[in-house]
Amino acid sequence: MHSSITVNWWALALRGVAALVLGILCFVLTGMALALLVILFAAYLLVDGVFALVAAFRGRSWFLGLEGLLGIVAGIVAFVLPGLTALVLALIIATWAILTGILEIYASFHLRKVIRNEWMLGLGGVLSIIFGLLMAIFPGAGLVTIIYLIGAYAILWGVMLLILALTLRGSRGVLMVTP
Repeated sequence: MHSSITVNWWALALRGVAALVLGILCFVLTGMALALLVILFAAYLLVDGVFALVAAFRGRSWFLGLEGLLGIVAGIVAFVLPGLTALVLALIIATWAILTGILEIYASFHLRKVIRNEWMLGLGGVLSIIFGLLMAIFPGAGLVTIIYLIGAYAILWGVMLLILALTLRGSRGVLMVTP
């Protein structure tokens, strides 16, 4: 019997690839305007949110569904209000990252019953919270700094999601049994 999270490892892998693409684009297109940043990040939030919802519905996971909805709402706000200042954008990103991090840590505790190395998701949650706190504390640090922070966060998060996805894929036949 396979857990739905191990069967749907590919959804995590796609989220990881989307995060890596966002991160690389942030470093390559550093000189672009804030509007491009808003569009890139809004698109990432929507893609990440949709894949989180897919995984949530397939795995019947309310916390992953909530994470997906948070991402979609944040993405829509960023698309609808492109004239947001860097300060407001930083606070939206900070709020999203902190809430997502809390949900990821929560999810990692539940994965302990299903797979090994679930700590990667928990570590990703801690990374999300640290990123969110840095964005909230230093919102006026400048667009280049914000772009680099988003890029670094997205690359690290993407790598962690890909490692988790591969761990899930590899554990499909070796699940721990809980009473």
